[in-house]
Amino acid sequence: MTKVYGFKEISRETLPELNGDAVIYEHEKTGGRVLSVINADENKTFGISFRTPPADSTGLPHILEHSVLCGSRKYPVKEPFVELLKSSLQTFLNAMTYPDKTVYPVASPNEQDFRNLVGVYLDAVFFPNLTPNTLMQEGWHYVPEENGKLSYKGVVFNEMKGAYSSPDSLLYEHAQHSLFPDTTYGLDSGGNPEVIPDLTFEDFMNFHKKYYHPSNSYAFFYGDDDPEHRLKMLDEYFNQFEKIDPESAIGIQAPFTTPVVIEDKYDASDDGNQKAMFVVNFGLGHERNARIDLELEVLELVLIGLPSSPLRKALTDSELGEDIAGVGLENELRQLYFSTGLKGIETEDAPKVEELIFSTFKDLATNGINAEDLEAAINTIEFDLRENNTGSYPRGLSVMTTAMTSWLYDGDPLEHIRYEKPIADLKKRLADGEKIFEPLIQKLFVDNNYRSTVLLTPDTKVGAEREKREEVKLEKARSAMSDAEFKAVIKKADELQEEQEAPDSPEALDTIPRLKVADLPLEGIEIVCEKKGELLFHDLDTNGILYLDLAFNFSGLPDRLLPYLSVFGRILLQTGTKSTDFVTMNRRMAAKTGGISPSSIVATKHGTTDTFSRFVLRGKATADRTGDLIEIISELLLEANLDNRDRVRQIVLESKARMEQHLIPSGHMIAALRMKARFSEAGFINELMNGVSNLQFLRELAERVENDFASVVADLEEIRATILNQANLLSNVTLDGKTYNTISSALGDLSSALPAGSSSTAKRNLLSFEKMEGLCIPAQVNYVAKGTNVYDYGYKYSGSAQVVSRYLRTGYLWDKVRVQGGAYGSFSMFDRTAGSLSFVSYRDPNLKRTLDTYDGVADYLRKIEVNNDELEKTILGGIGDIDSYMLPDAKGYTSMVRHLSGEDAAFRQELREQVLASSENDFRLFAEAAQSVADHGDVVVLGSRKAMEESGLDLKLVDIL
Repeated sequence: MTKVYGFKEISRETLPELNGDAVIYEHEKTGGRVLSVINADENKTFGISFRTPPADSTGLPHILEHSVLCGSRKYPVKEPFVELLKSSLQTFLNAMTYPDKTVYPVASPNEQDFRNLVGVYLDAVFFPNLTPNTLMQEGWHYVPEENGKLSYKGVVFNEMKGAYSSPDSLLYEHAQHSLFPDTTYGLDSGGNPEVIPDLTFEDFMNFHKKYYHPSNSYAFFYGDDDPEHRLKMLDEYFNQFEKIDPESAIGIQAPFTTPVVIEDKYDASDDGNQKAMFVVNFGLGHERNARIDLELEVLELVLIGLPSSPLRKALTDSELGEDIAGVGLENELRQLYFSTGLKGIETEDAPKVEELIFSTFKDLATNGINAEDLEAAINTIEFDLRENNTGSYPRGLSVMTTAMTSWLYDGDPLEHIRYEKPIADLKKRLADGEKIFEPLIQKLFVDNNYRSTVLLTPDTKVGAEREKREEVKLEKARSAMSDAEFKAVIKKADELQEEQEAPDSPEALDTIPRLKVADLPLEGIEIVCEKKGELLFHDLDTNGILYLDLAFNFSGLPDRLLPYLSVFGRILLQTGTKSTDFVTMNRRMAAKTGGISPSSIVATKHGTTDTFSRFVLRGKATADRTGDLIEIISELLLEANLDNRDRVRQIVLESKARMEQHLIPSGHMIAALRMKARFSEAGFINELMNGVSNLQFLRELAERVENDFASVVADLEEIRATILNQANLLSNVTLDGKTYNTISSALGDLSSALPAGSSSTAKRNLLSFEKMEGLCIPAQVNYVAKGTNVYDYGYKYSGSAQVVSRYLRTGYLWDKVRVQGGAYGSFSMFDRTAGSLSFVSYRDPNLKRTLDTYDGVADYLRKIEVNNDELEKTILGGIGDIDSYMLPDAKGYTSMVRHLSGEDAAFRQELREQVLASSENDFRLFAEAAQSVADHGDVVVLGSRKAMEESGLDLKLVDIL
C-alpha cells in the first residue's frame, strides 16, 4: 500500500466527472481523512471540515468558527483572516457553520499564495489563540451602560439577531427543528440570540478540544498543485496529535407516527403588508446513495423546480398566497427532508394549502407524471452537472460540498460525485417503462406520517416582547452582581476595548506569509473579444456550451416604465406565447437548453456622466442545441403572451414577496442602492428597478393587475415595442471558434427575425431624496449608510482609490464597526464610474456610533503612517480584485460590460499601474474624498424604527415593511 508523508492510500480512481484523479488517504497516526482531487483546474481549492454537533442553541459551533480565525500559535496577530483578505490573491476565503459540521475553505489560482492560505488555516483550526476576550468579541459579552445597566454585544450575537429578524430564516429553522427534535438538527448551531449569552468559556474551550482534532477532520484538495506537497502540509499538523475517538457521530431521528404541528409568530410592522407563511415538511429517511439522491433531485425538479412544475403551479395558481415557500429538497444533512408551501397567505387558509399539497401528490401518484416533465428535469440536472458552472465560487468548493454529503456520515466521499452511471441507469429504467417516481410520491408524501406543518403568522408585538425578555434577563443579571462584580464587568469591557484598539506588532504581522508585489505580473490579461458588427465574440473553451447574451438598449424607456424591468423579463419568459402555452414552453426550455434568464445592466459610461442601460436575456445550451435555443428565444421575443393575467399576477406577487424577504438578509445592498440613487442617473435607475422604490412600485402594480389590467398590458407592450428590436440589440457570444463557425448563420437569423426598430434616449427626471432617510423594518439590527458623489467636490479618480477603499474595509471599518461595534460587517463602496463613495454597515446594533466612525475616516487617513509592508499587502489585494478568477461565461459577459462602458484595454492597464504605484500620498488624497462624505454626505438607515427614534438623529422615517 502506497504511503506518503504519514498517509496511506486507501483508493485511487480516474473520474471523468472531475477530469482527473481522486485519491483517498488516511493519516496512519490519527485517522485523519483526505480526499485529494488532481486535475488541471488552476483555481486550487482546499478545505478542512470537522463534525461539530451542538449540544444546545448557544451557537457554540458558529462562534468558534469565527474565533479560531482570530489569531493562532504560529500567526499571533489579532485577525489572520483579515490580513489574508488584505493581501492574498484568494478567490475564496471564508468559513461556514452547518447544522452538523464546520467548514474552512480557501482557494487561489496562484500556487504559492494557495500554500500560504492553507498554512494559515491549518494553524488557525488546530492551534488558535482562544481567550475569554475572543469569546467576548465574537460571541457575546456584557456592556456596562452609563446609567448602570447592562446590554449585550458580540459579532455572532448581532449576526443572529439579524437572522432571527428574517421570517424566512425562522421558517427554515422551525421546519428543520420540527422534523429532528431528538438530534443535533433540532438545535440551532448558528445560535439563538436569547440563548447565546448562556455560553461559557469552559464549554467554548472544551468544544474545540473535542472536535477540532485530526481524528475528527475531513481534508480536501482540488486543482493543479503538487499532490504530494498537499500531504506534507497536512502531516506537519496531523502528526502533532494522537488518535482519539471524538464521539461526534450524527444521530438519526426516529420517524414519527403522528404528524407534528408547529405554530409561531414573527415580528411585523403594523402597516398590514406582511402575511402568514405555511409549509409542510416530510422526513424522507436516512438511507443515502447516488441512485436515491438522484431520484429525489429529479423528483424535486419535477414537483417545484420550474414555474410550470405541477406542485408549484398548483400552489401559485391557487391564489392562496404570493410565492412558494420552503427549501424544497434539503440534501446536505444526514437525513433528507422535503419542505414546501406558500408565503403571503391568510392565516385561516393554511389548511387549504395543506389540502392542496396532498391532493396534488395523490393526483400525481395515481395518474402519473408527465413524461415531458421528467425529460425536462433530467436534462436540467444533467446539463448542470456537465457544465459545472459554480459562478463566482471555485469548482473545487462545489466538489467538496458534494463529497461531504456522504463522507461526513462515514460513507464514500465520491458516492455523489460519480453521476454518469446513475444518470445513464435512470434513463434506461425509464426507457424500459419502469414507474419510478409515482411510487416514490406515494411512499414519501401521500402515506408518510413522518412530517410536520409550520405556520408562521405576523405579530406586531413579537419584537417588543423579545426586547422585554432581553431587558429582564439583563436586569436579573445586573441585580445579581455585587458592586465588585459589576466593576469587574466594567474592567473586562475596558480590557477588551484596549485589546481591540491596540495594533498588531510589526513582528506579529511579519509572520503572515504572502506574495510580493514583485511577484505580480505588470500587465493584465485581456479577455479575448472580436467585434463582428453588432455582435461580440469571445473565442474561449466552454466545453462545447454556447453562452448567448442578447443585450437590448432600453435608454428610450420613459421613467414610468423603468420599474417594470424587474418583472418584465420573467413575464417575457413565463407567460407562454401565441404558439405555445406556458407549461409546454417551460418544459421545452428545460429539455432543450441549459436555461434562459433575464438581467439588466445600468452604469455610467467611462469618462462621462452618460448612462448605458441594457436589458439582457442570457441563454445557454450545448452547441448542437443552438437551433433549439434560438428558436425558443425568437418565439419568446416575438410572441410572448404579455396579456396572460393569471401568470402576470403570480409573477408580480412572487417578485413583491421576494423583495420583502430580501430586505433583512441583504439590507446593506438595499441601503447602498438607495444611497447611490442620489448621485447619478445610473444609480437612480437601479433604485427604481431593484430598490425600495421598486418594492413600492410592485405593491401598486399588484393592485393594478387586479383593478386595471388593461393599462398594465399596454405598458408591457410599450416596453416590448420600444426595446426589443434590431436597432437596440447587441449580441454577445462565448464559445470556441471552431464551433462558432458552425452556428454563426443561426445567430444572424435570430437578429434578422426581430423588427428593425429604432434607438432613442429618454430624458430622465431624477427624484429628490431626503438628506437623512430612515427606512423602517421590523428588525433587531440596522444597516447604516452614508455617502456622496466625491467628484462633485473635486476628487480625481486614480486606481489607488480602490486600494485605499479596500484598506478601509479590511482595516479601520472592520476594527471600528465590526470588532469594536459588534456589527457583522462594514464596507467602503466606491463607484469609479459615477464617483459615489458610500460607507455601509451590515447587521449593526448601532446607528450614531457607526456614523461617527464614518466621519472619522478622513482624519484617520490623514494621520496614518502606511509603511511599505502594509502598502504592499493592500496592493496585492487590489491586484487580486482586478485579476479575479472567472469561468468562461463570466469572462464573456464581463467583456461585454467593458465594451458597453467604454473601458478599453489601455484604461485597464493604466488602472493596474496606478494600483501597483499606490503610495501613502494616495491615502492622504482619499482623505479628502472621505471628508466630502463627512461634510456633505446623505444618510440612509434601514432598520428598527425604535432604534432610529432613540438615536437622536434627525431622520425622516418611513415604514417600508
